[in-house]
Amino acid sequence: MKSPAPSPDRAFRAFADPVRLRILHLLADGETCVGDLVAVLDLPQPTVSRHLRTLREAGLVQVRRDGRWAHYSLTAEPSPLERRLLACVRGCLGEFPELAADRERARALRRTGCCPPRPRTPRAPRTTPCDALAR
Repeated sequence: MKSPAPSPDRAFRAFADPVRLRILHLLADGETCVGDLVAVLDLPQPTVSRHLRTLREAGLVQVRRDGRWAHYSLTAEPSPLERRLLACVRGCLGEFPELAADRERARALRRTGCCPPRPRTPRAPRTTPCDALAR
């Protein structure tokens, strides 16, 4: 779903907070659940959720719910303004030590994170001719 045309003040307000910049920088690497963001950012869950809500209301991120888990990613179709601002976060801000440290913690956490992996489509059980004889 295409995000609505952003209001520049709302977009710039979303980018004006260091925590939200850290979140956007992490989401540039792909979908991440709230629990993993909390672990990487080392902030309380309500604080991270509040910042995610601000980013969602600005049309910069989208959420996918999977049971009790909320997985966030950058919006699929950002506006031209959002695209430019996100490019700046990826390029210019990636040089800041705090953002580089966040990215390293996130990469390590992706191997062992607290959130379940994306569900796979279940396969039908295999049957053999012997299975019919066993019944």
